[in-house]
Amino acid sequence: MALLDDDRLHRATVRLSLPYRPPLDWGSLLGYLAARAIPGIEALDAGGRYCRSIRLHGHLGYVAVGPAAAGEVLQVELSAALLPVLVPLLARLRRLFDLDANPHAVAEHLGRDSVLAPLVARRPGLRVAGAADGFELALRAVLGQQVTVRGATTLAGRLARLLAEPLPGAPPALAYLPISADRVAAASLASISGIGLPRARAECVLALARAVAGGELPELVSDGLPGDPEAFGRRLGDLPGIGGWTVEYVTMRALHWPDAFPDGDIALRKAMGGLSPARLRAAAESWRPWRAYAAQHLWAGLGSAPRCRSG
Repeated sequence: MALLDDDRLHRATVRLSLPYRPPLDWGSLLGYLAARAIPGIEALDAGGRYCRSIRLHGHLGYVAVGPAAAGEVLQVELSAALLPVLVPLLARLRRLFDLDANPHAVAEHLGRDSVLAPLVARRPGLRVAGAADGFELALRAVLGQQVTVRGATTLAGRLARLLAEPLPGAPPALAYLPISADRVAAASLASISGIGLPRARAECVLALARAVAGGELPELVSDGLPGDPEAFGRRLGDLPGIGGWTVEYVTMRALHWPDAFPDGDIALRKAMGGLSPARLRAAAESWRPWRAYAAQHLWAGLGSAPRCRSG
């Protein structure tokens, strides 16, 4: 992840606080986001804050978020240009950092499981990272099919340089706006493949972008939470190249659904002693309705990244 150290970040900005229920494992959350950051769109600054560009309802800017020196709050610094969309922006940031979670309720439930109990005790306040931009997250998930986290980050950076619009006046580490579905949908298959994607995955990228641009997946551009994650999953899964892992991962992060669970994930299966997806799914039944948090603890326990079994 790029390191942002530029005084432009502090020009014409507003500062405010976002409260949360303690505890909050900020270090794990920041590390998770940093490993998956899209070059040119997301970065860390010199103070260890998460920074990213924002486009929301026609307003452009960037935000920087990190823990406050005291109190159970995160400190947010944002472009003054984003003030007209402050309410939906703060709602998105709360979902991105999972600030409305009740960590005690999650820990009490998952701590009853013999496998999860030591993991939960080791990382109190572990959160499930959400998304500031639903389409961006879904796109990143598709790029990550069958490749490492680092490989997916490289591909996402190439796609940003190819299709993302510049953010005027931004520091170099935040040079681009989030990639829009319209711009991807209008691109050619050859240009998408040209960033280093197999043809089938490039076709999947285009199918996803066209579905979002065409209004078929409104949950990925909505400011609200989904009414029916299962219906969303069926629509997403109907797209060519979208398998169960991608559906569950996108539902977990873009829709912020606490019971999403990618049972085909290689790392989760490894953490549970090499179970098959079917046996892992059965073992996870007792973790409902917090299976997304269980997955996050298992990933953290392995020091591993989510990795799909199939597209």
